[in-house]
Amino acid sequence: MAEPVTAPERIASIDVLRGVALLGILLMNIQSFSMPSAAYLNPTAYGDLTGANRWVWIITHLFADQKFISIFSMLFGAGILLIAERVGPEHATRIHYRRMAVLLVFGLLHAHLLWSGDILYTYALCGMLVYLARHLTPKALIILGVLLHAGSTVFFIANGILLRGAPPEVIAQVANDFWLSPPAELARELAAFRGGWLAQQTFRGPDAMSMETFIFLIDIAWKTSGLMLVGMALYKLGVLSAQRSRAFYRRMVVLGFGLGLPVIAFGVWTNFRAGWQFPYSLFYGTQFNYWGSVAVALGWVGLVMLLVQSGRAARLTRRLGAVGRTAFSNYILQTLLGIAIFYGTGLALFGRVERVGQLLTVFAIWAVQLAVAPIWLRHFEFGPLEWLWRSLTYGKAQPMRRR
Repeated sequence: MAEPVTAPERIASIDVLRGVALLGILLMNIQSFSMPSAAYLNPTAYGDLTGANRWVWIITHLFADQKFISIFSMLFGAGILLIAERVGPEHATRIHYRRMAVLLVFGLLHAHLLWSGDILYTYALCGMLVYLARHLTPKALIILGVLLHAGSTVFFIANGILLRGAPPEVIAQVANDFWLSPPAELARELAAFRGGWLAQQTFRGPDAMSMETFIFLIDIAWKTSGLMLVGMALYKLGVLSAQRSRAFYRRMVVLGFGLGLPVIAFGVWTNFRAGWQFPYSLFYGTQFNYWGSVAVALGWVGLVMLLVQSGRAARLTRRLGAVGRTAFSNYILQTLLGIAIFYGTGLALFGRVERVGQLLTVFAIWAVQLAVAPIWLRHFEFGPLEWLWRSLTYGKAQPMRRR
């Protein structure tokens, strides 16, 4: 029968890695919750960037920005294969596309009602696409994944070249749309997110539509689909299930961090040297982190697999695994906590908390999630949203309470 994976059938290392990725994603998403949208890509667009705030940005950029979402995307690709194996070939396609359809609805509701930075919509559409490649060999999956990942780079560099000859007013308009918010627009965004839900919708709705259409097509779809395919390959090679040797994972750590961090650091240096000026920093300067983050993500994967294999820090890995098993619920919980702290429907701290304060907020949310997730799983088989997702996917209510 087509049924979801049960607790004894789960792969512990994947749950732990998913927990690490879920917590790490918040290091970057907190900026989206707490600051105007232009500040996410351009750190000079809003807020203080000196002293401790500057170092917080640099460290999170080096070690977190695009790294943990890359891991999460790889794990999503691996999960497609894992579920297909579990339900069997006669049910796999039907279950997969029903699962993606349900996730698509969740993503649309999340993006348009709560937070426009949603990734569920992207995962649903890209998941529908990459499923078609599930039978490819690991080598073919990696090659195709890298080629898809390069699609965004081609677009950005080509547009950077085309803009060189564009009229000044066109360049200024593009810069205002993607890189710097004019003072009047900035004031309007601050007022909207410090206001009520309807006021927030004046920005959230258009932002969500942009993410789901234009930005999806030029950037997000390419890198997400590519990384999902890489995740499928890593799953087939036994990398994500901690089956490889310790020497293999040590090499992943050394090569991942050793190659990725210098590339990203060089990109940081060139952007500061250029004064974070448009169009260089958007179309060219972002590419160092775009590619370096993949290497660093693999370094993180190797580090987590070594931790799991060692058996050390067992209490921490159990808590991380619990967060990973309830990642969907915890992802939405991060949104609920973020908007409760920063939006006008809560404490209205939007635009009022610098990067050091944002980091402390992340630590507090981590503490809540690491504490609550294991307690929840002592009593229930799934997180609340995992239960709903699985019940809708399999067409029947899943057993919730632990026996």
